[in-house]
Amino acid sequence: MSQQGEKPAAHEDDWWRALYDETAPDTGPSSAADSLDDRFDSASDAVGGPEEARVDHPVTVVPLPDPRLPEAEPAPEPTLPPTVAVGRAPWEAPAGPPRPRTFAVRPPAAPPAPEPPAVPVPPEPPAVREPPVRPVVGHIGDRPPTYDAEPAALPVSGPDDLDALVPDTVLDGARYGTYTLRAASVRGDSARFRGEPRRDALLTARFGAGDSALVLVAVAGGARGAGQAHLAAADACRWIGGAVARSHARLSDDIRAGRRGDLKSGLHRLTDRTYGKLRARAAELGLESFAYSAGLRCLLLSADPECRTRVFFGIGPGGLFRLRDGAWQDLDPALPATGGAASEEGPDGDRLTMDLQITTPPSPYAGNTPPPPAEPFRFRASVARPGDTLLLCGNGLAEPMRGEPALAEELARRWAADGPPGLPAYLADTQLRTKGYADDRTSAAVWEA
Repeated sequence: MSQQGEKPAAHEDDWWRALYDETAPDTGPSSAADSLDDRFDSASDAVGGPEEARVDHPVTVVPLPDPRLPEAEPAPEPTLPPTVAVGRAPWEAPAGPPRPRTFAVRPPAAPPAPEPPAVPVPPEPPAVREPPVRPVVGHIGDRPPTYDAEPAALPVSGPDDLDALVPDTVLDGARYGTYTLRAASVRGDSARFRGEPRRDALLTARFGAGDSALVLVAVAGGARGAGQAHLAAADACRWIGGAVARSHARLSDDIRAGRRGDLKSGLHRLTDRTYGKLRARAAELGLESFAYSAGLRCLLLSADPECRTRVFFGIGPGGLFRLRDGAWQDLDPALPATGGAASEEGPDGDRLTMDLQITTPPSPYAGNTPPPPAEPFRFRASVARPGDTLLLCGNGLAEPMRGEPALAEELARRWAADGPPGLPAYLADTQLRTKGYADDRTSAAVWEA
């Protein structure tokens, strides 16, 4: 009985007993051929039986090497992918020995071309840079003035008057239309040595935009010996600047249209109102009007490149010069000996300009005219020529320009050669020192292209 409880058939038991019967005699050597060739033929006959005994599945016959023959180099097999034999499902492994799989391999990149050998370049000596030339403050005459050319002492100050401090030097510049502007204000040698503040004030401002813009340059100088002189000069510049700013559109139109009469009367009114404020401020401080006052000189310049009219106006000492064809012209004539406002009155009592003798019409600007100051009002409108240089300055530079011909000649030589200087060079030019003149130097120069 089998493990499953079934009884074997009778012929199966007989076969089993005959196979393991110990009493059966040994068969002994067989008479059949048993060489290697015989076994090979037998295996071949067993595999390749009659056609009716073959199965449907294809069989690949692998020939075995004949050991009697010398081994030969195996022929390379084709690299074609294996084909699916007829009668084999796609998921079944192909018959026969496995073939190597091939993959697409990107050809290696060509090696880079060798670089040409470097040609040695003969070394060049390093370039020698020329040291920059610094503007030097020189002097006129055989020997320099007594004071040093650089600041020595700062003005004294306290916690309540820091807003009243003014710097030692102010420098500015611009370029509009056909002209180049340079402006500077420097504390004088005497004030630098004594630690006194700069009494002069400088204002440069532009009002408006485009061709209708108006540039104002105001130079003010406080009275010598007055303790509040620097504050009065700063107030004068600030107040005339505000007045011009409020009327800049009308003033610009008048300048471009050449309406000199309207310009003279309008600017006269604005200047008088500025001095009225100075007198009111002096009264608030409990000072006499002359103790809180300043000389005021201004330039109005149009930004329109088609307009070459330059307008000067102001009150008090100072200078207006023009450099033309290498020579200076003093455009600020001296006042008559009698001085005062009466020297400017016409036959009917109307005020006149200093140089154009234009009778003043009613002012086109609003406001009542305060009492006129002690100094006469100065006005001049002129047309600039190409190559001209117009110089507006305070009394600290106007006096040596008139009293020391060597200074005027030196400035003419410097400014007539290479056009407008840069800001540092202009500052050094205006500081040309002359013995006997130690006041503040404040000026504005306009170079015409």
